[in-house]
Amino acid sequence: MKKSFWLIVSAALMVGNMATAGQTIEGKARAIDGDTILVAGVKVRLNGVDAMELGTQAGQQAKAATSKIVHRKNVTCELNGERSYDRMIGVCYANSEDVAAVLIANGYALDCARYSGGRYKKYETRAARSRLAQANYCR
Repeated sequence: MKKSFWLIVSAALMVGNMATAGQTIEGKARAIDGDTILVAGVKVRLNGVDAMELGTQAGQQAKAATSKIVHRKNVTCELNGERSYDRMIGVCYANSEDVAAVLIANGYALDCARYSGGRYKKYETRAARSRLAQANYCR
């Protein structure tokens, strides 16, 4: 009985903290990895970005680039209501610049067309396409 009570309380708290489609969050941000940032206490997966994993040199470089893009800037994220693991998914802007577009245009990530609808393909660099492996789920 006691265990089920705490499971219900935990679930209620999690639902209360979930962001919804169309919700906008705003605040200072920090990079978690190349395609995830923390904004106002919410982990946000950058929609349509395919960045390498942190265990790779390219992944470390992507995280550093994301950090530089969002560092000391006011970041606004438009959430779409979907989740990827423990992250909400959204399009984020640092000082009105699309974080994903800047990251991809600077060669640190690729467009994940399956989720972006190809929105960032035009920003991909030739060097990034030859250096970075596209994740299977983006094809």
